[in-house]
Amino acid sequence: MSIFRSLTNRIFFGSALLAVGAIAIAIYNVNVAVTRQAEDELRRGLDEAGTIIEEYRHVLVDHFTREARLIADLPRLKAAVDTNDPKTVQGLAEEYQRQLSADLLSVTGRDGRMLAQITSASASTGSYDALPGVKAAALGRESSSFWPHPGGILQVVTVPIWIDPQHPEILGTLSVGVSLDSGAANRFRSLTNSDIAFGIDGSIQASTLPQEVWPALVPLLVSSDLRQSVLVGAEDYIAKTRRLTTGLSPATSDGASNVTQTSGADATVVILRSRTQRLGFLNPLHGRLSIIAVVAVLAATLLSYAIARTVTRPLGAITATMREMAATGDLTRRIAAPPGGAAWEDEDARLLATTFNTMTDSIARFQREAGQRERLSSLGRLSTVVAHEIRNPLMIIKTALRRLRSPTVTSEELRAAVTDIDEETARLNRLVSEVLDFAKPIKFELAPTDLNALCEDAARAADSDGPAISIRLELDPAITTVVTDAERLRLALVNILTNARHAVAARSEAPNGKDPIRLRTRRQSPGRVAIEVRDQGTGIASDDLSRVFDPYFTTRRTGTGLGLAISKNIVEGLGGTIGVASRQGYGTEVRIELNDKV
Repeated sequence: MSIFRSLTNRIFFGSALLAVGAIAIAIYNVNVAVTRQAEDELRRGLDEAGTIIEEYRHVLVDHFTREARLIADLPRLKAAVDTNDPKTVQGLAEEYQRQLSADLLSVTGRDGRMLAQITSASASTGSYDALPGVKAAALGRESSSFWPHPGGILQVVTVPIWIDPQHPEILGTLSVGVSLDSGAANRFRSLTNSDIAFGIDGSIQASTLPQEVWPALVPLLVSSDLRQSVLVGAEDYIAKTRRLTTGLSPATSDGASNVTQTSGADATVVILRSRTQRLGFLNPLHGRLSIIAVVAVLAATLLSYAIARTVTRPLGAITATMREMAATGDLTRRIAAPPGGAAWEDEDARLLATTFNTMTDSIARFQREAGQRERLSSLGRLSTVVAHEIRNPLMIIKTALRRLRSPTVTSEELRAAVTDIDEETARLNRLVSEVLDFAKPIKFELAPTDLNALCEDAARAADSDGPAISIRLELDPAITTVVTDAERLRLALVNILTNARHAVAARSEAPNGKDPIRLRTRRQSPGRVAIEVRDQGTGIASDDLSRVFDPYFTTRRTGTGLGLAISKNIVEGLGGTIGVASRQGYGTEVRIELNDKV
């Protein structure tokens, strides 16, 4: 389509669609996530509420069961029950009921006759003469049961009153009850933030909801531990029904045979949470999100069009200039600044053109300065390398000439001096050639070499420079020959030994021992040999240790900083490794490891 041939239109439509799609997906995901989270929280809260109610009730029943067992075992109660006199038992029963704060406390005699019965105000309207647990307790078995009364449900724990549990003589029974009434429902509501209803035998006995809506809760009593929706009045509730267990635990480790869990009726608790109230915040939230989405889409559309216009207008001039730069290779070409006008896009184009022109001016200036710096740097590197590398051969030549000037020179010394001058002159020629090719890759000439002889030669060459400083040689006779470039490895060792001599000479006090420098060779492992140069010089500062192999880095006023850099290039080119360990004020060790065969 022709509408998409324009970069402006493509940017506009692409940005607008991306913005609209991102906003729509974000709003949808937010709505779904918030709704799902609210529903999940509602269900989790319902499950947690059921668990809290059951745990709280079990703790309460366990408490009353233990108290009932203790009271039934008291000698005073046993003596009073044994009289079978209601007046004697009534006083004790009232005292124990006050201590326990129980909603029911009743005592029967041997013949099952009621000797005492005390109830709280909430349970006073019920009839408890036919409690199902009394018969079981009269036979020596503890029991727990639920019993309805007009204000709620009573959970009753009944225990036998006997002389000796091993050879029981049943004196009577003791029943202790706790009421699940409207007060208990309100307490559970404060604990769980849920509405509570207690039911038994298909009817609601107590609830935190108004009594006129209780018939709507009756169908929930037939389910068990299931979440379901129910319409109560004008509100939608999610409800969970849990059957109540007696929760009676054995009195002893073998007491399972002494416990029976009778249930006069099926007791149920219904836990409800209003979905209408809990999820009521979602509708206003959805409305606000919809308004935000519409506004965001309109803003994104306008912004996309503005971005498209501002991007494409300045690109025309830049693109044309860059084509010319690519065709001519002239990186200093400038863009003609657009004329000033009322359109705000032109101001952006003018700023972009000005920035581009500033960049090209800087490139032109940097090109000129870089060319000058490169020429100066090349000249400096060449002069320092030549000065550094020819110094050692010149010192050998100087030493040979000194011997020649001696009036007592012998013919052998004359031939040795001439030979040294010839060798060092040839070496100087090679060094100049190598300096000129310093930037090029090193070409090695590998051949079998006597490593120990090479180290001795390097020590003599280094010893000819400066004051006499003893170099101790510890050469492993087991090392015969290695395949290497002897001349370049010798050059590396001379550089390292020269640095060691300078470090020893720079000490303010004499080093410990007769040999301040030690050159050692040894076999490191099968196929590897090591060369170690250890001195007792001034050492290297810890901050400088990582830079010792950098070209032109030196701490000596007259140093060039190329010695170790050249040595490192040579060793690594030969397939070896070189490392430095130093402690300022104590000395330095340089370690080279090479392969037997390259």
